[in-house]
Amino acid sequence: MALKQERAEQTRRALLHAAAEVFDEYGYAGASITRILQRAGVTAGALYFHFGSKEDLAKAVMNSQPGTLVPLLAAGGLQRLIDLTLVWSWQLQRDPLLRAGVRLTNEQASMGGSLTADPYEEFLGIMTACLHEARDAGELQPGIDPVAVAEFVISACTGMQMYSNVVSGRRDLPERTQQMWHLLLPGIAVPSVITRAEATPARGAAMMP
Repeated sequence: MALKQERAEQTRRALLHAAAEVFDEYGYAGASITRILQRAGVTAGALYFHFGSKEDLAKAVMNSQPGTLVPLLAAGGLQRLIDLTLVWSWQLQRDPLLRAGVRLTNEQASMGGSLTADPYEEFLGIMTACLHEARDAGELQPGIDPVAVAEFVISACTGMQMYSNVVSGRRDLPERTQQMWHLLLPGIAVPSVITRAEATPARGAAMMP
């Protein structure tokens, strides 16, 4: 039974990663089930065993975004939030699962169903937890609202990666992320944290698997 479950999980992962590659390359409208099956090397029966439809598969890819980033983080508090964005800025250049999740989140209207903010909400929860930890550790200025900051960072990163994709294919995204923190930290962090916080592209690159 354990071996059967392991194989089923391997098939699911293969489908998820193959779908991500195809969604990343062709978008939701251009990603056919046939193309995904060929990329994954599995049967239609296997796909529909794990995912009820192409839309379900796309939603699974969208919701997998945090899992591509959070396991790489080790720091806590405000540095953990910074690290999350640094890793994100590098992984968007190299991880099809993350890239596809971002693309699909922005292409939801083409899926025909209702729009979902689930990927943003999951990141909001992760970022807010970092900021609550930072506040409890005395890293934030008085009166700073963790939820408001987290929502701003999500919004800023969303727009920043879209702009970076157009002007450089996201190659300059780590530098843009660093600049975002240079602008944001003085408004939310106490001076001692601004001094020691690290938001360099090199720090993000060092966390890459």
